[in-house]
Amino acid sequence: MATGIRDKVAIIGMGCSRFGERWNMGAEELMVESFTECIADAGIDRDEVQAAWLATCYEEINVGKSALPLSMNLRLPFIPVTRTENFCASGTEAFRGAVYAVASGAYDICLALGVEKLKDTGFGGLPNMVSSSMGSLIWLWNPNMTAPGSFAQLATAYAAKHRVQDQDLKRAMAQVSVKSHENGALNPKAHLRKPVTIEQVMASPIIAYPLGLFDCCGVSDGSACAIVTTVEKAKEMGKANPITVKALQLALSNGEEMGYNRWDGDHFMTTERCSLKAYEEAGIKNPREEISMMELHDCFSITELVTYEDLHISDRGKAWREVLDGFYNRDGKIPAQVDGGLKCFGHPIGASGLRMLYEMYLQLQGRAGERQLRNPRFGLTQNLGGVPFMNICSIAIIGRHKD
Repeated sequence: MATGIRDKVAIIGMGCSRFGERWNMGAEELMVESFTECIADAGIDRDEVQAAWLATCYEEINVGKSALPLSMNLRLPFIPVTRTENFCASGTEAFRGAVYAVASGAYDICLALGVEKLKDTGFGGLPNMVSSSMGSLIWLWNPNMTAPGSFAQLATAYAAKHRVQDQDLKRAMAQVSVKSHENGALNPKAHLRKPVTIEQVMASPIIAYPLGLFDCCGVSDGSACAIVTTVEKAKEMGKANPITVKALQLALSNGEEMGYNRWDGDHFMTTERCSLKAYEEAGIKNPREEISMMELHDCFSITELVTYEDLHISDRGKAWREVLDGFYNRDGKIPAQVDGGLKCFGHPIGASGLRMLYEMYLQLQGRAGERQLRNPRFGLTQNLGGVPFMNICSIAIIGRHKD
């Protein structure tokens, strides 16, 4: 009988490049930057890595369609290397491949690395989605759809269903962004490091009503990676009470959102269901009391706000009030986006899932510097790929191993 992967795999090293407009570096150099930190953190030799996974979303403008660039750039020792892509969940997909490979007993030590080079593509935001099969399908259905436009509809649906006044919702969304900017200002690797006020956010130009400029995350160049092994081997290497994977779940839309009338367009069905499976795998009974910190997919401020409810932490229709009350601030009950999130740390798509895990890993080890939290127990990361009516959700939970 399947038992999941709780406490079967340990993270022994992580690394992350500085995110931002890295004009003088290609994807190859970004890979090396994150890997150099990761391998030093793990305290192993490169030749000890037995298999690797590379995550990148837009192969046409990054490293090509194969995994060869990872093997060649890092001079890996002629080992299996696999390229993964699952929209914004690509980085977590690479991590899942490495974790499952170790948990299966196929390998002792595996590497997961995500990278994306987006700032010099000629696009102000994400490259044209039509290059992908799913993107082509979406555009056939709605050729005028944009990412801000589709998530703006999420905001209006949420407000309508829960009868939230327009200014109340806009102020709550503004606070989501203000909180992330405050956290990002403390992160030397973040793309955006300037605090903003609620008044600045609410006065910013509208991109797609009710989303303003500060409600939207941009794109970045960057890379992040992780090295994993068995708990037993981690202890043999002298890593007492290592950071272990408590849960790793993935849920993809099956079209129910569009095929039936049970969905009001106000939340993400994938996150709602994926989170329950993750909690069960991790042995978490009450996430509101047991989760210490979170890194969520804040591609837009409304996305993060709705996700608080989909994760069964805030009650339905109540997240906006708890945001304004500071529940998710760095000094609140469950800090979210402690490193600045997609909004401020940045969003190099293939790297984002691993970047989220990097922050949780640093926090659990007490190495997060000025943004360090007190005694975190469980860290949760959540990626969302696609659009509100057709998406992918990936959730990971990590924490200290207990003998």
